Amino acid sequence: MSIPHNHPDPEVIVFNLKTRYTGVSATVNALVPWQLQQWRLAYCGTPLSNGIAGLRLKEAIRVSKRPPTGRDFRIWHVRRDHEMMAGLWARDVLRLPIKLVFTSAAQHRHGWFPRWLISRMDAVISTTPLAASFVPNTTAVVPHGVDLSRFSVPADKDVLWAETGLSGTYGIGVFGRVRPDKGTDIFVDAMIAALPHLPGATAVIAGLAQAKDQAFQKDLLARIEAAGLSDRIVFLGEVAAGEIHRWYERCTLCIACPRYEPFGLTPFEAGACGCALVCSETGAFSMLVEPGVNGYMVALEDAQGLAAAAQQVLSDLPGARAMGLSARARVAQHFSLAAEAAGIAQVYQSLFDTEKT
Repeated sequence: MSIPHNHPDPEVIVFNLKTRYTGVSATVNALVPWQLQQWRLAYCGTPLSNGIAGLRLKEAIRVSKRPPTGRDFRIWHVRRDHEMMAGLWARDVLRLPIKLVFTSAAQHRHGWFPRWLISRMDAVISTTPLAASFVPNTTAVVPHGVDLSRFSVPADKDVLWAETGLSGTYGIGVFGRVRPDKGTDIFVDAMIAALPHLPGATAVIAGLAQAKDQAFQKDLLARIEAAGLSDRIVFLGEVAAGEIHRWYERCTLCIACPRYEPFGLTPFEAGACGCALVCSETGAFSMLVEPGVNGYMVALEDAQGLAAAAQQVLSDLPGARAMGLSARARVAQHFSLAAEAAGIAQVYQSLFDTEKT
């Protein structure tokens, strides 16, 4: 798909004002190129790897001072508290002709201030039924999706693994920042328990340890060294967003074991690349994992359970490959980026259908 440019007279403006790359950033990065094919749309925020230049907030305000051609208002699609605040300021104080759509992923009761902000939105998209249960004014449930053309099953994972130069004949991966809430320590403990029973396996940890988490990572490295597994549990460091799919393609099993996750896109991406899955009971993982078909679910913070599930999957490598293909089929059927864009489009259209009514 070629990357189009921001429309000069957008009917929809999608926001991503956070400077650090996060899961929300990844969602916007993937969706905006699709949405630019569907809507007169502009992107406002931090430049992302999709190559689309972001408007500044003041430019979005300037563009929104009048309605777009053929419309009574513009839609601003926001995903964070400070973006909701900017939208409310623009709509209710500056009196710009805009309507606000917010995407809510949190699987807990919001604090009083976010609840108030959300209550002022014109439409709310929740990413899971559980997230929707905490937002009374949810308009639609639209799960996040995966770009099935970018995230795809390779011809031969064994060949790709061999090309890494790492030990072993196949890989187990965990993906995300190295920090306690992402469960990196749980993964390490699980691998220390499992790898002695999986002689062909090497585990990789793909993610950045920020300065505040360097001591945490150092402690994990010490645990790994004490277990004699320094060549079989490898920290890759930060992998560029545009390259992470290469590691999904190389791995046979993806483990996702955060202590809390609002949605958690990485196992969906890994599944699309043919990885079998072992996930903890948080995020949207239960919507993805079909136990015994494409992987297994494990209780939160259960390193021994993760180790046992990994051993169960990988004790039969052809079966693990078949699980990976089942994961791909599950993602393709229910969690494609095209389906997410279509679900969001229905919400936009429902707002535009209220024009002059």
